[in-house]
Amino acid sequence: MPHAAAKATEAAAPEATEATTATAASTRCMAGTPTYGYGCGKLAQRVPEGEPMLDVRRREVITLLGGAAAAWPLAARAQRAAKTARIGFLGADTQSGIESRLERFRAGLRDLGYVEGDNVLIDFRWAEGNYARLAEFAGELVRLKVDLLVTYGTPGTLAAKQATTTVPIVMIVSGDAIATGIVTSLAHPGKNVTGSTFFAPQLSAKGVELVKEALPSVSRVAILLNPDNPVMAPVLEAMVLTADRLKLDLQPFEARTPSEFQSVFSKIIETRPDAIAVTDDAVFIANAGTIAKVMANNRLPSVGFVNLAQVGGLIGYGVNFPDLWHRAAYFVDRILKGAKPADLPVQQPTKFQLVINQKTAKVLGIAIPPQLLARADEVIE
Repeated sequence: MPHAAAKATEAAAPEATEATTATAASTRCMAGTPTYGYGCGKLAQRVPEGEPMLDVRRREVITLLGGAAAAWPLAARAQRAAKTARIGFLGADTQSGIESRLERFRAGLRDLGYVEGDNVLIDFRWAEGNYARLAEFAGELVRLKVDLLVTYGTPGTLAAKQATTTVPIVMIVSGDAIATGIVTSLAHPGKNVTGSTFFAPQLSAKGVELVKEALPSVSRVAILLNPDNPVMAPVLEAMVLTADRLKLDLQPFEARTPSEFQSVFSKIIETRPDAIAVTDDAVFIANAGTIAKVMANNRLPSVGFVNLAQVGGLIGYGVNFPDLWHRAAYFVDRILKGAKPADLPVQQPTKFQLVINQKTAKVLGIAIPPQLLARADEVIE
């Protein structure tokens, strides 16, 4: 050490010159500090003889820390701003109608480290059941220069796809992405759309089978569908094929928005079908409670998506939609980290749920066959 060496030199060679002694005494370094040939590192100081060196070093450290503390908030804010992602969310119905599922999507984002309002911002647009407005809102979100679009259902996904060929699109779920032309391949979706899909035609056809199994005497089944949803064409085709095989007469009824429910429900009740099958559509899913209540009050057995039975319908069969909403965060994360939608295979759920509402069955005076109850994943007593 320079300081220790200076003391040793003074003791061993008292004949050193005054200049040498002054230099050794005035250039004093903290123990262990390298000199780099210029004294004590880059912060080498000439300390007058007799002044405590520790105080000088303390002042240097305090000055450095103070400067760093002042600069840190600015650096942190800049870093956070640089990492903030912007998501455009295109909703087919109302936020209140899908609030629980939207929370599952947000939970998925949080699980992957995204905090809304901090490192991710979400711009929402809600068509409130009017699918004609989806194209307008999709265009608005694209003009906001969002990093990606998130939507659900066939109408919303098609509207987003038509609005942009460059902004990545994550479809939370769609009825049949192949049949509706959203993608040409699940393994290699190509272009800018990926996410999850399920085969709505097959599941809807299965619902017709379940009606016949639960109510062997049925002959006429009403179908509630939304003609503005492109997936309804293959859905209706599959249901008709199954009905023909089971010797059932299907009667389609159309409703586009909740404002049409009252008149449509009145027509259905007037025709007195033996049961009603409710197809998977965003408007119907968001208003499942209303549909189930009206049908139960008019003693009309209903079959449809899982949530329909959970809120008062008779039978529900299909995919677990909340799980798909949570899973959508995976696609968002991959895309924000640089993956291209074209390289992310479209996924399909592999588990399907059968829910039977025994409480509703008792109100309607229906005895569900034991073998059907035994297959149910959930029986609501």
